[in-house]
Amino acid sequence: QVQLVESGGGLVQAGGSLSLSCAASGRTFSSATMGWFRQAPGKERVFLAAIGWSGGSTYYGDSVKGRFTIFRDKAKNTVYLQMNSLKPEETAVYYCATFVGRWYPATDPKRYDYWGQGTQVTVSS
Repeated sequence: QVQLVESGGGLVQAGGSLSLSCAASGRTFSSATMGWFRQAPGKERVFLAAIGWSGGSTYYGDSVKGRFTIFRDKAKNTVYLQMNSLKPEETAVYYCATFVGRWYPATDPKRYDYWGQGTQVTVSS
């Protein structure tokens, strides 16, 4: 089993920045894909970004490309999501997730096997 714990959420003004962390523990794998998603109330879970744990390849959803950056620290078993120029409509619960295996930029939440509990991000106008 893999446990994921997100942190770093909070309240930020529109145009501001926030950095999220996702710490992985339990059984770890040399090859995996880590992803970030968000879900607003009453809406579907939306893909934001993914990173290959081994090689560091990245992939971004169109809505965040150029504003969000995903990166990982192997020594800390942690993945980060740096979010800049945040908008009020991006208020949501943000989740990290992972699946084991060769790097693949999966955008479908169903592809991911393990999920964190989520962290709330609120962007005020």
